[in-house]
Amino acid sequence: MSTIRTTISAAGADGLQARFGARVAQRLSAGTQDLPHDIVERLRAGREQALARRKLVQAHTAPVVASVDRNGAMTLGGGWWTRIASALPVVLLAAGLVAISVLQDDNRASEVAEVDAAILTGDLPPAAYTDPGFAQFLKSDDGLAR
Repeated sequence: MSTIRTTISAAGADGLQARFGARVAQRLSAGTQDLPHDIVERLRAGREQALARRKLVQAHTAPVVASVDRNGAMTLGGGWWTRIASALPVVLLAAGLVAISVLQDDNRASEVAEVDAAILTGDLPPAAYTDPGFAQFLKSDDGLAR
């Protein structure tokens, strides 16, 4: 699967943003002739604040690398860091599930070992626990009183 790599230059992105901004400004300015002077002044002040903030944000942006595969799907970034970063959650999930399974198996084994130790060290022989009459004896009043 081959990919075509394109780097969107800062000048191209700025030109695109400038054209979009000019169209939005033209639309917003279309109805300002009928507005009162105080509202027009507030809109002008708001535009100046927005332009000042835009200049600050623009200084911190980096060029974006975009990849387009032959199906036309566009992905940002690319390279092996992106692949590792996208596979990392799956690996961590699998490791967590394996750890949970191992812990549960250990807990089950220790519970079975405790029951086996209680049976073997008790006063009754192990054959008594398999006797159907013994279960009935434990349920009766005589078995509970002891």
